Amino acid sequence: MLKQAWAERPRNWRDSGWVWLWISVVALVADQITKWLTVAYMEYAQVIPLIPNLNLRYVHNEGAAFSFLADAGGWQRWGFALFALLVSAGLVAMLRAERAGNRLLGCAYALILGGAIGNLIDRVAYGYVIDFIDFYVGNWHWPAFNIADSAICVGAGLMILDAFLQSKSAQPANGGPNE
Repeated sequence: MLKQAWAERPRNWRDSGWVWLWISVVALVADQITKWLTVAYMEYAQVIPLIPNLNLRYVHNEGAAFSFLADAGGWQRWGFALFALLVSAGLVAMLRAERAGNRLLGCAYALILGGAIGNLIDRVAYGYVIDFIDFYVGNWHWPAFNIADSAICVGAGLMILDAFLQSKSAQPANGGPNE
């Protein structure tokens, strides 16, 4: 099946999902600029209130999402970096195999790719990911995150939406084969 899908990929890169790579670049640049600004203008652990329920809070995340495995002893830096590299390579291949006209899935892959590379850069350069967005309700704070994390989450949401829309369009209009 995978071999067949690869054989049926668009022959010209302009007809492939690679036309959506500019979204990856925008997500990556926005992520790296905001992280640079955070490091340049904030002290570590400093909190700057922005609006109700939203602060800037400069923290380091040595683990994965929500600091998962942050205290794992150091192997996670290179383990997560390798994982991000493999995911990024897979996303580039998936974009190449996708048709340019599939906007939703192309945008989803591109956002996840830009976010994965943004956090990969941090992990390799510093050994941790720079987080600075602090969303909270009352005294409950969501784990701090960054633009790369947001791009990954929005991309994942778009993938789910695409799968939902694809399953809806695949259903027979009369409600099913038993009617």
